Amino acid sequence: MTTTKSLLATAFMLASPATAMTSSAGDIAVRLIADGFDEPWAVEPLPDGGILVSERGGTLTHLRPDGTRTTVSGVPEVEDRGQGGLLDIMIPRDFETSREVYLSYANRKDDSYGTALGRGKLTTEGSELTGFKRIFQQARGSDNAKHFGSRIVEARDGTIFLTIGERGERDTAQDLQNHNGTVVRLRRSGVVPPDNPFIGMPGAEPEIFSYGHRNPQGAALDLNGNLFVVEHGAQGGDEVNAVVAGANYGWPVISYGRHYSGFKIGEGTAKEGMEQPVHYWDPSIAPSGMMIYSGKLWPEWAGDIFVGSLKSDFLSRLDGETFAEERLQSDETGRVRDVVEAPNGEIWFLSVYDGALYALTPR
Repeated sequence: MTTTKSLLATAFMLASPATAMTSSAGDIAVRLIADGFDEPWAVEPLPDGGILVSERGGTLTHLRPDGTRTTVSGVPEVEDRGQGGLLDIMIPRDFETSREVYLSYANRKDDSYGTALGRGKLTTEGSELTGFKRIFQQARGSDNAKHFGSRIVEARDGTIFLTIGERGERDTAQDLQNHNGTVVRLRRSGVVPPDNPFIGMPGAEPEIFSYGHRNPQGAALDLNGNLFVVEHGAQGGDEVNAVVAGANYGWPVISYGRHYSGFKIGEGTAKEGMEQPVHYWDPSIAPSGMMIYSGKLWPEWAGDIFVGSLKSDFLSRLDGETFAEERLQSDETGRVRDVVEAPNGEIWFLSVYDGALYALTPR
């Protein structure tokens, strides 16, 4: 059922009180856009000034510029279990003509659970997704409910990247006969692009673009169109990786973390034929959400990487060249699940603790 009601917080087109955080670029205003969300997972701006927000339990909310919010109908049934549920949102560049919205979600298949990707068309009034169709289903699921990955990125050539975690089954991340621990690449129809790196390899899943990942919960293109992901390590060893076609990112053979038991993981931190991260955290920050900034409002931050922390309650800003870190923190940065750049250059983030969407602007 679709419902419309006033925003619980001050409407995002109206003035709202702002707090502040300090940064190397000066003071930053932190403004509440909307609250009242339960386990918000992803946020995406729409070209008309509206916003879509997903909640892990299965709700997709449309925030309108006039200050009303609508629960969007036509969303697929999701498996709200453990870390699964309704997860990422992707709005393609041609949305104004196609009206397509892409969603990733945890889907039950027989007695297992896997990451799925589908698309539907958002009606003009923004209250319904019509004709929703699943275009990808993880080939082999798991009976546990963790490490779904699920971030969606549209590449410059129009293909789609989708991240998938190794589902807590470590060794499967090195097995090309399943999608665990991979980045997959698809055409928007769900068809496999003919230049994917493992096309024609006997037994390999043809959608795979890269493998050896643990649980990539953030993904973004840099200013040159290159794909980066951020993924959870174990105890330490959260990583930012520059993703290259056909590359192996090492999990669980190499890692900068340790098992939660304290024991060593795999063979060490490096091995021939396996990629090194461009940055890693030890201790872990539990990264989720990733954005690479254009520089529109903060020119000195052009090309920098922004990552949310689910554990330590801050936004991590990594210099795009040196990967030196600055931590941006305020009362509002509690368990940051997603971070995106708005069309006007504002930085938006979702706080799970507050069940809220916030905007950052120069103060």
